[in-house]
Amino acid sequence: MRRSITMRLVAMFACVALLTFALIGAALYGVLARELARHEQDELRTNLQNLQYSIERTGTMDHWARVQAKMDTLTPSDGSVRFWVLSDDPRYEYGQNLTQIEHLGREPDGRGNILMPPAQHSFVTLSARIPALQDRPAVRLIVGVDSASYARTLDIFVTALGLLSLGAVLGVMLIGYWITRVGLQPLVRLSKEAQALRPRSLSQRLNVARLPAELSALAQAFNGALSRQQDAYRQLESFNADVAHELRTPLTNLIGGTQVALSRQRTAAQLEEALQSNLEELERVRSIINDMLFLARADQGEAATGLVCASIAQEVRKTAEFFEFVLDDMGATVSIEGDVAVEAMIETALFRRAMSNLLQNAIEHSNAGARLLVTISQQLSSIWVTVSNPGEPIAPAHLPRLFDRFYRIDAARQSQGEHHGHGLGLAIVKAVASMHGGSVTASCAAGLTTIGFSVPVAAPQTP
Repeated sequence: MRRSITMRLVAMFACVALLTFALIGAALYGVLARELARHEQDELRTNLQNLQYSIERTGTMDHWARVQAKMDTLTPSDGSVRFWVLSDDPRYEYGQNLTQIEHLGREPDGRGNILMPPAQHSFVTLSARIPALQDRPAVRLIVGVDSASYARTLDIFVTALGLLSLGAVLGVMLIGYWITRVGLQPLVRLSKEAQALRPRSLSQRLNVARLPAELSALAQAFNGALSRQQDAYRQLESFNADVAHELRTPLTNLIGGTQVALSRQRTAAQLEEALQSNLEELERVRSIINDMLFLARADQGEAATGLVCASIAQEVRKTAEFFEFVLDDMGATVSIEGDVAVEAMIETALFRRAMSNLLQNAIEHSNAGARLLVTISQQLSSIWVTVSNPGEPIAPAHLPRLFDRFYRIDAARQSQGEHHGHGLGLAIVKAVASMHGGSVTASCAAGLTTIGFSVPVAAPQTP
């Protein structure tokens, strides 16, 4: 079941409000309970001091009658305040249930509690011992206040507070629901815009101008993903068109050559020549397919496995030896400069393949008598191998795309014949670098085009 952000926020609002009201209610309850207890003690102390003052000045029965009348007057009709006087002389006793009062437990300061019949009300008491005077013996004065009224006040407060808190929580939930719905309106609009996107409207983007800061970052990230998807889709379309073009050319040659060979009677030598031409085209198709399969494996994250510690300069020399005849025909040369002693962890077959593609690319785009330069350098934990050749300058906008599949700048940068390559050479260089955990570089300056890749430095061997 999907959880709603609105309901989750409303629930959090309700929990926070309930906790806040509970804490406030507990604090108010504590304050009220202390104030009621203080008021209760003040009432006890006031009544006790008032009667104590009268009894201390009463020493005869005639005056005691006036004290009794005063206690009768101070006793309310509901019996919430009561007075008791205990004495060895029954004439100076006062109050009901004196037998129970005699066994009243009290604290050292005279405070105590007692349950009085018939309703078993709890009375909080305060007592004082008054010394004898004239005919009156020593007496013990006790003042009691019914605590039920105070407890009832606390109960009413708790009930009212609970009802008000529940109503307030409900109000917070309703207001929180409204605030959340209003606050999430930008998200709703963003969702509607996203739903309105169509596969064929690749250039459409979400409008981030009216979005709050929290959603603006999300929308910008989403727009970035759309841009990357658009680039990938366009690259895929271009790639599919290029693949179809590269495969169509040899297939057209195969079909055309075969139709010409079959158009009339041919000698064995002519048929052999036709088959040889077809074989060359088939080899080209196979090369394209093999290169595409290799790139597909690299795209899926395949890494170089047969790593060995090898001398980069030695591997470069071995690769350059395969191009001696081509270089001699062009009157070109290859020189190797840089840190020729460094070693790297490489899969030699893949390294030589990437190196061959770099040299082949440099040869194809160089004029006769050119001098090619292979530079080996170490930067931190990587070894860079670059090939520089003189040639036509390349605009900076084209440099990052040189490693794209089937990418060609213009007709002037193409080979003199398509049989020299099919536009996957530098893409394979990038794939080989990626399989080794390296990267690629391309630059053009001072009439030299420099293209290269990196591989990791070999870790020092422990003795």
